[in-house]
Amino acid sequence: MAKEDFYILLGIEKNASDAEIKKSYRRMAMKFHPDRNKNAPEKAEEKFKKVKEAYEILSDSKKRAAYDQFGHAGVDQSAGGGFGGGGADFGDIFGDVFGDIFGGGGGGGRRRSNVQAGADLRYNLELTLEEAVGGTEATVKVPVLVSCKECSGSGAKKGSSPVTCTTCQGHGQVRMQQGFFSVQQTCPTCQGTGKQIKDPCRKCHGKGRVQEDKTLSVKVPAGVDTGDRIRLAGEGEAGVNGGPSGDLYVQVQVKDHAIFTRDGANLYCEVPISFPTACIGGQLEVPTLNGKVKLKIPAETQTGKLFRLRGKGVKPVRGGAVGDLLCRVQIETPVRLTKEQKKLIEKLQQSLTGGGKHHSPQEHSWTDGVKSFFDKLTG
Repeated sequence: MAKEDFYILLGIEKNASDAEIKKSYRRMAMKFHPDRNKNAPEKAEEKFKKVKEAYEILSDSKKRAAYDQFGHAGVDQSAGGGFGGGGADFGDIFGDVFGDIFGGGGGGGRRRSNVQAGADLRYNLELTLEEAVGGTEATVKVPVLVSCKECSGSGAKKGSSPVTCTTCQGHGQVRMQQGFFSVQQTCPTCQGTGKQIKDPCRKCHGKGRVQEDKTLSVKVPAGVDTGDRIRLAGEGEAGVNGGPSGDLYVQVQVKDHAIFTRDGANLYCEVPISFPTACIGGQLEVPTLNGKVKLKIPAETQTGKLFRLRGKGVKPVRGGAVGDLLCRVQIETPVRLTKEQKKLIEKLQQSLTGGGKHHSPQEHSWTDGVKSFFDKLTG
């Protein structure tokens, strides 16, 4: 029976990088591990070994080149290729994939890599509405673990270097015999690194990292809103033992504004108008983030009426049309009236209630509704 294509087995393209090959192998190994396929463990183990064989060929540059040129014949053990997939020990496979997860390894005695990526950090940045809408450049100060300059991140005193661990002889793991069973575990002395620091750096005390306040400039794009994040790649904590630095995520929080309320791309504001303006109409100036504009108030405007000023809102950071400014009018009741003013209002009231016309339609409708409600109760 013809063997399956190694690239298809791992679900990768022929131009896949070493990192992509390793990532796919780990994913497939997890998928076909017998412990996760208890309904059909034998079938899963067979698939598992095929995946293992494909990985061992494609992860070796010479074997991969031979496979790409001659196919399975170029790597067949009987033809001198070097790897015969049928005899792979299952315990070794388990150790290769899961050793760094469970702290142990298979029978290979490999040292566990102690290279670690630095942690990601978060910084909360408060902005005014004007800064969020128009964009700005902010300066932030972040306490962060950075690589120690004194020892270049090694943790060893300047002029010295880490030495091979005397407990595990540099393997990073030790083997313990318990009756008939042999258990391999992470070395307690070097924590799996295979190295010991005999003379620690005085600045970082052997940690390889120190905490500093890092000052950064953050370009805030126009249109951001509360909850948006700005990623600064590599500005998080320094990695361990040469690992890559983490990222810094700047979390945006927009402060409340004295005039405007934001809802997505739209802005809202409350506009108080006088009683006479509401009755006979008029024109007034209302603020926008770009200056004042004229707003025409038609006669007989009721409180709560919304007026839309198109294009006076926010342009979203992710693209799209500029929002609108919606002005909600609130009719303001006159206060501190003089006797003369009160008399004039009384005359106006008498005029409005006479003549049989309904100058207050909402009030009239509400009164009729109340009367109908009580009629039903008494009836």
